[in-house]
Amino acid sequence: MEMLLRRMKVENATVHGFRSSFRDWCGDETEFPRELAEAALAHRVGDAVERVYRRSKAIEKRHQLMESWVAYCEPRGSAKVAPLRKA
Repeated sequence: MEMLLRRMKVENATVHGFRSSFRDWCGDETEFPRELAEAALAHRVGDAVERVYRRSKAIEKRHQLMESWVAYCEPRGSAKVAPLRKA
């Protein structure tokens, strides 16, 4: 993502800023558990003992979280998106 920002010549944004915005949104605007938001950011959740017993990656729940984030960032109908064509 950092490389993408450089290529786009974006100078007033950082990867950390995107991550921070996501975390604030999760905590302030949704009912998703804190642990799910932290896992989505690839943060280690809990202590060593908890991590040993918590082996699930909660993929479906994380998928729902990401779908909600997409809807928040880009509400349907707010932009025209052209489908990519195969080369």
